Parts: sequence; C-alpha cells; structure tokens
Amino acid sequence: MTLQKRIMQKQIFFSILMAGVACLSSSAQDAYTDTIYRKFDLDEVVVTGTRTPKFLKDTPIQTRVINAKEIARLNATNVQDLLRQELPGVEFTYAMNQQTHLNFSGFGGQGVLFLVDGERLAGETMDDVDFTRLSMDNVERIEIVKGAASALYGSNATGGVINIITKKSQKPVTLNVNARYAKHNEQRYGGTFGLNGKHLNNMFTVNFNRMDNYDVHSASNPVTRIISTVYGDKTINFKDQLVWSPNKNFHLSGRAGYFFRETVRSADQPERYRDFSGGLGMQWNISEHDDFQASYAFDQYDKSDYQRITKLDIRDYSNVQNSLRLLYNHRLDRGDVLTIGSDFMHDYLYNTNLENETRNQNSWDLFGQYDWRISEQWEAVGAVRYDYFSDGKESHVTPKLNVCYKPIYNLSIRAGYGMGFRAPTLKEKYYNFDMAGIWIVEGNANLKSEVSHNFNLSAEYSKGHYNLTGSVYYNKVKNKLATSAPYFKTPNDKLPYLPYANLDDYSVCGGEIGAQAKWNNGFGARLTYAYTKEQLAKDKDGHTINNQYIPAREHALNARVDFDKQLSKKYGLNIALQGRVLSGVENVEYKDYYDVSKGTITVEYPAYTIWKLSVVQRVGNAVKVTAALDNVFGYKPKYYYLNSPITDGVNFQIGMSIDIDKLF
Repeated sequence: MTLQKRIMQKQIFFSILMAGVACLSSSAQDAYTDTIYRKFDLDEVVVTGTRTPKFLKDTPIQTRVINAKEIARLNATNVQDLLRQELPGVEFTYAMNQQTHLNFSGFGGQGVLFLVDGERLAGETMDDVDFTRLSMDNVERIEIVKGAASALYGSNATGGVINIITKKSQKPVTLNVNARYAKHNEQRYGGTFGLNGKHLNNMFTVNFNRMDNYDVHSASNPVTRIISTVYGDKTINFKDQLVWSPNKNFHLSGRAGYFFRETVRSADQPERYRDFSGGLGMQWNISEHDDFQASYAFDQYDKSDYQRITKLDIRDYSNVQNSLRLLYNHRLDRGDVLTIGSDFMHDYLYNTNLENETRNQNSWDLFGQYDWRISEQWEAVGAVRYDYFSDGKESHVTPKLNVCYKPIYNLSIRAGYGMGFRAPTLKEKYYNFDMAGIWIVEGNANLKSEVSHNFNLSAEYSKGHYNLTGSVYYNKVKNKLATSAPYFKTPNDKLPYLPYANLDDYSVCGGEIGAQAKWNNGFGARLTYAYTKEQLAKDKDGHTINNQYIPAREHALNARVDFDKQLSKKYGLNIALQGRVLSGVENVEYKDYYDVSKGTITVEYPAYTIWKLSVVQRVGNAVKVTAALDNVFGYKPKYYYLNSPITDGVNFQIGMSIDIDKLF
C-alpha cells in the first residue's frame, strides 16, 4: 500500500473526527496493547498542525501528541491533571473567584486556543474556557501545537492550539461503565454505549462528577489573596454522536451534548453553569486527489444564580456561537497538498451588566495553505489568512511559514515563523462588573487586537528505545490585551475601576529539552525540562503591570518512571511514579486588594514539588482497577493563595472500569 493511499484512508477517518464524531471507551486491554516496551511510533497521523492528515514524523509543525494509551497510563482524571503531567511549564492556578486559570509558557487561557474535534468552545470563566467541560473519558488523543497558529485558526491562537480529538466506536457493540472515588467525597461515574454497523456509527456517553467543599489553613501573617475554602462542584455531561456512511467516500455526522455544573459558594445562592452544543458535518472524498468538508457547529454557554428561597434560576451570562466551515483539499501527484478554507461565526453575548444587555458580532475568514514536498529531506508549509470582525470593522492578515529538514530517517529539524493575533472579546470591550467587591472590571470599546510574532526551532531524534527532543522559541507581543492598573474615577468612588487595556513591550522566550526511553523489559522513563523567561507588559505610562497577573515560573521539570507489562494472559500491571518540580516566582501585588491605596508589596510564590504514585491492574479483557496516591509526599503550601497548588496533603484515589461487552 502506497503512502498516499494510506494517508487517503486516514484522511477519511480523521476528517470525520473533525466534524464532531466521538466515542468513549475501548477495553482496558486495548488501551494497553502498546505497552511501554514498544518502540516509538513515528507513523502516528496528526491533523491539527496543517488541518490535513500527516505522519507525525513528516509534519513541519512542532506537534506534541498524547494518545489514548498514554492517557490510560497516566491515570489522569481531567485535562488539567493530564497537561500538568505531560507538559513542563504548564500551570493551572486559580483566579479570584477560584475559576481555573492557565499559564502555558507565558500565555494565558485567551492566548491558547482549545478545540474539541477542531471546534471552538463558547463561554469563558475569567478569561479561560471552563475546563470542567473537557472530560478525559472519551479522548482518542490530544494534539498540542506550540507557537502562533492564527494563519489556520484565527483569533486566540497566539500561544498555541490544544485540540482534543474524541474516539469513534470500532466494534459492533461497546458498553462500558466506570467509577472513581477520592478524598473530599470526590466521586466520578461514567457510562458508554456504542454501535458500529455497516453504514451507521453511534456513541452515547454520560458522566457525573462531584466533590465537596473543604477548608484549608494558612500560617500567620499571610500574604495577599488568601484562600480559606476550596469550592467543589457537581457536574453532569451527556454526549451523543452519530455518523451515516452510505459509501466509503461520503459521510454525514451529527452530534449533540449537554453539560451542567453547580458550585456552592453561598448556601443560599449556588452558581450554575450550563452548555448546550450540537453540530452537523459532511465529508465528501470527490476523487483520489480531492476532498471537501462542510460543518455547522452550535455552542451555548450560560451562567445563572439559583435562589434557593424563591427557587428561581436567574441567568446573568450567556455566550452563543453559531459557526459554519468549508474546507477543500487538493493533492498533487508528487505529494504536495493545497488547502483552502473559510469560516463564518456569529457571536452573541448576554449579560445584565452590558449596555442594553446584549452584544453581537459576525466574523468571517478566508485562508489558504500549501504543503510543499520539496524533496525526501525537505518539506515546507506556508499559509496566509484574512479575518474580518464586524464589531469595529477590524481586519487582519496573518501569515506563517514552517520548514522541516530530515537529514536521516529518525532525525527531524523544524523551524518556523508565525504571526498570531487575538481580537478583543465582546466581554473585554463592553462588560462592566463588580469583582468580588474588590474593584469594578471595566470594558474598553477602543481596544485593538493583540498581535504577536513567534519564532521557533526544534529537533527530534528517535532510535530504537530512545527519543530525544529540544526546542527554543521567542514570542514578541504588541498591544497585549489585559487589565491595566486600577484607578478611581471620582473621589467618591467606593471601589476602584480595573480597565481592560492594550499593553505593550511584552515578550516571552524559552526552551524545552526532553529524553524518553522504553525498554523491552517493561520499564520506561521520561525527563523533560522547560525554561520560560518573560518580559512583563507595561501600560501607556511605562509602568509594569503584574498586579493581576501571575508570571510563569522560570524553571519546570517533569519526571516519570514506570513499569508496564502483561504478566499473563489474564493479568497486566502498570506502576508509575511521576512528579513535577517548579521554581519559585515573585510578583508585585497590592497589600490590600480591598484598599489599593495601601500600595504594593513583593510576594514570593515558593518552589514546590508534587509526586503521584499510580497502579493500574488489567484483569482479563474487561476489567481495569486503578489506585493512586496523589501528592504522595504530602506537600502543603505555607499559604494558600492563587499561585499555590490547592492541596491539603495526600489524596488516595480508587477506581474501576468494566467493558461489559467483553464479559460474555
């Protein structure tokens, strides 16, 4: 079978995924077929970097893949846990209302584009997506593209793209149930039912999670922004996905989902979050050289306050996105690929603090990409994109160029430049709200788009049992979108205003090195180190603004050792110890966030290390039993504040997954 035909076959499969096809579980045995003793698979197909299927070893775009086998071995319960374990320099902290905030090599949540099967997510919680929506139960793999990717994905892809690609049913009948229990009454239950026929493929998943509130205690003389209660929540998530394939060249897909989360910060008024999502997709393989994709996606994310006394559920925030996508690929005989695409999105925002309570925006784009197979050793990808936003009548042109050189089969050297941009959201432009009685966050209708220039260089070498990687990057950002310094409009103001503004002179550079080994005896090891250096942004008066921003930690180290072996026909075992070490960081913060007139102090967020010991047992073909000690050495921060790990010591977790269809 020729390489071109192999890519064509995988194009059909992964383009269906991009339209929204997903599934949950295969068996525990399937998840571990590729155990730690197998060599590195360089023929894994990826789609995010170029929007077309390419072997990982051949893509000019620096891409990190976390596949289903790695996810199963890591025993991660959510996307935060997974990314922390796999990517050094990634840190999830808490915003002032304890919504989760991401720092990804110097870029926050709005600078990293999260996708599910290539589709954007509506809504935000303090400038980040709601990460609790991103379940790990039905994930086939996660593709991570570092660096600016706006030439293909538009706004918000200044720091990178994280694409969560879901599974599709591979067997005639799939039936799985799973459960997990941990400290603080944390409970997780899930189920999957899938059907795979000649022309129809359907997968239905449901998940329920909950965790109680718990108190944490700081030492005396605390620093600013102390956390005393860590708020739990309860969530429920339904997804159904259907694909109809009348023949091998034509596929129609549909999906629908519902998400609900409730957090009790006040006994009388719990906060509720809901998401309604759906979509339709079409994949038509016109010929051996041409294919066409079309899709429609709907996503509505709501926040409401539930009044227990009156039993009223009062909605105060809603973000609705309706998007259309067209994508055409043409393959030349020599292996070159021309890609042309266009997107249209209607963005609707409702909030009681908005003028007239609603805002709308239409955005449209057109992009083209050429993947040039220069020779057996050289390949280049160039792309350019035009974006238009109706609010403010703003437009952008963003290019990129990436080159891959392979002097030998198992060595890849990649270099690239990409321009990125982030358009201000409707919230940042028009939304004014009281932030926990500290200040009034103020929208700014005159905001300009954030523009970045990213340069990167990387190398990867794999041979036999060993894999070595190294990379360096530099990002220069102009008109960075963030909150500026607080101020009082009038002497009679009770609370200061915290305005959104365009800052300048922000840059971040860094690098990463990694080494991984997998041996035939079942043992494996991985060591990765990341260095991040930020030049913090300044306001129009030349003052450094870092009072509301937690800088990235300069040094980060991730380590993992494990043993994975099928010891008998009916029993397999995985034992893993993994940890991360993060250096300390200093930040200038207000002495009293309720009275900014008291001035600022320098707060030191100390270095820390957290380790996790996990055991996964595979019993027969259908049963998987898991146990884990998270924070095995019992680390507790001296002070519980926004950039400290919110842990109160060792956490013991137990779980079980049963593939009922394999019991009989």
